[in-house]
Amino acid sequence: MSDLPASTPITPAPGAPTTDLQAPAGKGRILAWSLWDWGSAAFQAVVTTFVFGVYITQPAFGPEAEVTAQLGTALLIAGIVVALLAPITGQLTDAAGRRKLWLGITTAVVVGCTALLALVAPEPSYLMLGLVLLAIGNVAFEFASVSYNAMLSQVSTNANVGRVSGFGWGMGYLGGIVLLAILLVGFIFPDPGWFGVTHEGGWNVRVAMIVAAAWFGISAIPVFFAVPEIGVDPTHKPGLRGVLTAYGTLFRTIADLWRTARQTLFFLLASAVFRDGLAGVFTFGGVIAARSFGFDATTVIIFAIAANVVAGLATITAGFAEDRIGAKPIMVWSIACMILSALLVFILAPLGTWVFWVFGLLLCIFVGPVQSASRSFLARLIPAGREGEIFGLYATTGRAVSFLAPAAFTLAVTLGGTAIFGILGIALVLIVGLLLLLPVRAEPVTPAR
Repeated sequence: MSDLPASTPITPAPGAPTTDLQAPAGKGRILAWSLWDWGSAAFQAVVTTFVFGVYITQPAFGPEAEVTAQLGTALLIAGIVVALLAPITGQLTDAAGRRKLWLGITTAVVVGCTALLALVAPEPSYLMLGLVLLAIGNVAFEFASVSYNAMLSQVSTNANVGRVSGFGWGMGYLGGIVLLAILLVGFIFPDPGWFGVTHEGGWNVRVAMIVAAAWFGISAIPVFFAVPEIGVDPTHKPGLRGVLTAYGTLFRTIADLWRTARQTLFFLLASAVFRDGLAGVFTFGGVIAARSFGFDATTVIIFAIAANVVAGLATITAGFAEDRIGAKPIMVWSIACMILSALLVFILAPLGTWVFWVFGLLLCIFVGPVQSASRSFLARLIPAGREGEIFGLYATTGRAVSFLAPAAFTLAVTLGGTAIFGILGIALVLIVGLLLLLPVRAEPVTPAR
């Protein structure tokens, strides 16, 4: 069953702050909103994945196993904080009419942490500083994403939420690749790089962090001028009482979802599983490319750039299709195509590197459309005034099962004996997510607190 039709009204909760959910937003507001996605890739692609995440695990910071374990611990702690606090922070900022303010604060924290990473010299004594900044940045980024995703209802209607979400997500992919290309050409690869920056003391990476921070900070500015703040819920209780009340409301929300909007709860579970599978594609894709297909470090980065470009363009295109056929068909067919592509990579691997270039890229094409459609599918279900609350649950459920893809990958490699078997583990997570998604129906969340 596909999404709610464009005419389906979404009724606000009693006493909830109102949002302009059904009023069409101008192209300028949509562009301003999407520029946050464009800039945020500076943290996702540059800091956590391709540049700083690799830099801080270098031998200069300590033994590989020890450093990697400490990095994993830092990110685990960050994930626990997000899982515990994301639902109530989204709920409280919505009720207080401070969604945009909270987005500004958390974005500033991410930008600040990114800039401060320039202080992390390649010495063991700086490892803890780097890990703390990375953990704080991850927490702030997840909190910012809750507020940002909740804004989707302020820049779209039920008739165009698919293409608006797809445009924003696609801008994120493309923005990350543009910045990554600039940093690789200007600082990471050449020695010396632009402005005479050398590799000595890790300055090529450290300067890249300053550029990434500026990129995100500047790109995020337009959304704060173009998108209005939401109204205040008159029943909101400030201070500690409000926090305690928020946790009570959270548990009541989960119970209410079970009683009155069980399909939404089922979707949160299904999306948590398949989104972890999507994360596994990019997390372990480089490992498979290097270990099973002989890609060197430069080729892996080139493939990553190509993968993000095709994913970004596919996401924007799929957004238009989604508004015609619904988000669920986009998710189902995209996940199915990803599973098929993963199996073909495994089966045809002996034929050479072209297999990974063709079917690996084909697999990546469908990642973005699933992510964007998942966001817009949920946005269509939420009553005005509860976006932060439900998207907070969306973040929490994702964190709760974030062990699935790493565990499945590791188990498959252990049983199979080589890295190529890891792709079967990722495919298994996607299959489970798809099976959980298939019976989900699009029913709106009951507007009750």
